[in-house]
Amino acid sequence: MSPPRNRFLYVILMLAAAAAGIGSRMQDAGVPEFIAQYAGDTFWALFVYLGVGFLAPRLSIRTTALIAGSIAVLDEVSQLYHAPWIDAVRQTNVGGLILGYGFLWSDFLCYLAGILIGVAGEYFLLRKKT
Repeated sequence: MSPPRNRFLYVILMLAAAAAGIGSRMQDAGVPEFIAQYAGDTFWALFVYLGVGFLAPRLSIRTTALIAGSIAVLDEVSQLYHAPWIDAVRQTNVGGLILGYGFLWSDFLCYLAGILIGVAGEYFLLRKKT
């Protein structure tokens, strides 16, 4: 079992990831198109990774990454399902941010990148501590 994560730090990091992800999608953010297109999904996956770490602070980095990756894959695959009730949820701001709007293969690469950023950051921080 890993040393427990600092939950306060994880809340701060989650807020930063959410702000960066939402900010990257703003029309007037002035970010390059490539970043605007993919950064939101990357930060979403980082947010999920951090959220799993927050909820289960003693999980290993590997287990945290596997759970976050599973959540990301399930979320993306769920976007293939369209029923009036879930599409109505997706049309809300929060529902769209959490559930997404439509299935894209490229999102899997963004999710992998976001989770790997979380893994690398955590590995670096934990390695520095020990």
